Amino acid sequence: MSNSVPVIEIRDLHKSYGSLEVLKGVDITAPAGHVVSLIGSSGSGKSTLLRCANLLEDSQQGDVIFCGEAVTWKGTGLNRRPGDHAQMIRIRTNLSMVFQQFNLWAHMTILQNVMEAPVTVLKRPKAEVEASARAYLDKVGIGDKCDAYPAQLSGGQQQRAAIARALCMEPKALLFDEPTSALDPELEQEVVRVIKDLATEGRTMIIVTHDMRLAADVSDHVVFLHQGRIEEQGAPDALFANPTTERLRGFLSATVA
Repeated sequence: MSNSVPVIEIRDLHKSYGSLEVLKGVDITAPAGHVVSLIGSSGSGKSTLLRCANLLEDSQQGDVIFCGEAVTWKGTGLNRRPGDHAQMIRIRTNLSMVFQQFNLWAHMTILQNVMEAPVTVLKRPKAEVEASARAYLDKVGIGDKCDAYPAQLSGGQQQRAAIARALCMEPKALLFDEPTSALDPELEQEVVRVIKDLATEGRTMIIVTHDMRLAADVSDHVVFLHQGRIEEQGAPDALFANPTTERLRGFLSATVA
């Protein structure tokens, strides 16, 4: 894949739950090595957009394009589904998602949690995956917690384990859905540091966040969603310093207050 082909491209995406339209024609591009942050009030469609990008949710209209390959669909409207199961699995395994609530398996050690998907889904050799998993746990600063269980870790440590699990899939992009919102402020900073490190490595990421400082620090591009539409977008310096719409000004002043 040439660097000029975006890792993720979403065009005119519409998503409804029954008669409730959540996304009303959204376009997003995440070029290779870029960080795109999605900001906006609760209910603006940020997390839904992320889940549609990862094909965890079905959209009703528009295109989802991964590394230049468009998702094929069957059916229309509320009956639209991905039309090629193998393609869907391939795309999903290349877009690792980090959730707000960690989603670690309680009955597995941290090392087992990180190894599970590469071994069972990607069928990679166990020894190779273990070496990789230990390296990623070291990378996020919890290499000493391999044999611990999730309940023995703080929230910040669990989220860093979830990030190591996502990295162990060797994905083309990482998708973060409010990765710090379930954490106390001091634990939040542990996770923010890891995300900043990943950004400086040039990893492709889309981050849904309520943390404006994180969005300002790590993003190449920030998108402000309001009621299912893009209200404003641009480079973080310009967007945060000089918002052009009344809605973004109001949102930022309420967030900072």
